[in-house]
Amino acid sequence: DLYRKVFVFRKDPSDAYVVLRAKLEQPLQNLTVCLRSYTDLTRPYSLFSYATKVQDNEILLFKPKPGEYRFYVGGKFATFRVPEGRGDWEHVCASWESATGIAEFWLNGKPWPRKGLQRGYTVGAAAAIMLGQEQDAFGGGFDVYNSFSGELADVYLWDTGLSPDKMRAAYQSLRLPPAILAWKSLSYEVKGDVVVKPRLRE
Repeated sequence: DLYRKVFVFRKDPSDAYVVLRAKLEQPLQNLTVCLRSYTDLTRPYSLFSYATKVQDNEILLFKPKPGEYRFYVGGKFATFRVPEGRGDWEHVCASWESATGIAEFWLNGKPWPRKGLQRGYTVGAAAAIMLGQEQDAFGGGFDVYNSFSGELADVYLWDTGLSPDKMRAAYQSLRLPPAILAWKSLSYEVKGDVVVKPRLRE
């Protein structure tokens, strides 16, 4: 249970990452990924990377520069332009629905204009999932200059699209539906220089 705790990725650039283990019974037609990050990086970095043997960017939350997030599904991405951070925690949720090909992006509890992404696609279930690095091959192929440095918390992955109420609940750290990956019952393994610490502020 990582309640009120964070992963601190200490070095920049870094070869460190955290492997997450999810219980995935079947491929995903719908998904929502949420997490909270705190960093002063201005170079590109990866937040959440979910790779299969077929597709290394099966699900990817990536920040190429300040004021922009990219949400990948099946190797294609939608870009969401956001205000530059004010040196505070940023909470992001991204959801995707295969049937409509609609991608939603929420920043700090607020929705951005929806985009089209990979209609009719299916996300593979046999995945390597990690925080802090972008996989260019299944379980590896890292570029240290895409690594994350800073603090990460409140990581979740659902096999459904969350309702607007639940998106806001995730931002406020309220009660959430059962998830494939849940911060309060996370199965993880630290690889390299990552430290679990209490959260400094709410």
